[in-house]
Amino acid sequence: MISNEDVATYKRDGLLVVPEVLGSEILEELRCVVADLVAASAATTEHTSVYDLEPGHTPQQPRVRRIKTPHKVHKLFDDIVRSPAVINILTKLIGPGLRLHGSKLNMKSAHFGSPVEWHQDWAFYPHTNDDGLAIGVLLDDTDLSNGPMLVTPGTHAGPLWSHHGEDGRFAGLIDPDLIQAEIARAVPCIGKAGSLSFHHVRALHGSALNTSDRPRNLLLYEMAASDAWPIMGVKDFEEFDSRLLAGPSVVEPRMTAVPVRVPLPPPLRQGSIYETQAAAKKSYFGRAA
Repeated sequence: MISNEDVATYKRDGLLVVPEVLGSEILEELRCVVADLVAASAATTEHTSVYDLEPGHTPQQPRVRRIKTPHKVHKLFDDIVRSPAVINILTKLIGPGLRLHGSKLNMKSAHFGSPVEWHQDWAFYPHTNDDGLAIGVLLDDTDLSNGPMLVTPGTHAGPLWSHHGEDGRFAGLIDPDLIQAEIARAVPCIGKAGSLSFHHVRALHGSALNTSDRPRNLLLYEMAASDAWPIMGVKDFEEFDSRLLAGPSVVEPRMTAVPVRVPLPPPLRQGSIYETQAAAKKSYFGRAA
């Protein structure tokens, strides 16, 4: 699926976009599943273990900004990350041992889809080594108008910025005043539906409000090398190993010299990155009224 030049690009930039990996049939099936999930959210007015709701959500007008851990919600999401095409790319970018760390479906509805402030995934779940990345599956045609993910090339090899607030608690975002030069260099992950983006776990990224009349749904999988163990620990080894996508079970974590700052003390508002970031005094992106 990708060439040696693509691999070199990823290693240099911490970012790669592979056009139209998923075909039209699987995309249509995914959209049907997503539509059913959004419709079912009418049964709740609170965030749940499945739904993170947009401000303004009502049973009459369901608005969902995230489906949590979709690979546990519907088999189709789990099938995609385990598909030969995806495993082939991951093996070239990370190596033969692969583990799924987590998944989420960020949904930006037309005109109001929530932004995500600038951050590094590494700040949320540091591991013993940084052979990790996030896959972004574009479920809709994505361009500059409907809130694409923005990634700054090369930041995966740079510092780990503080994601803590003035109160000393984890805030889930970086003070935008500290990264103006990096923000100015960011590039959008755009393309046709079915395209896949791959960004390194330490790459700086964020995304703006969706101001278009089209949705922008992005299915995300967080991946790590199988010998990368979470610094915050493993509570259930059997469940941990159930997320192996390739390679044998590993009980000897590989340690490398990478910057680590644990996401503690925890934020006062928890539940998702949206809730965590909402408590910050500074923000970069505009928000819906």
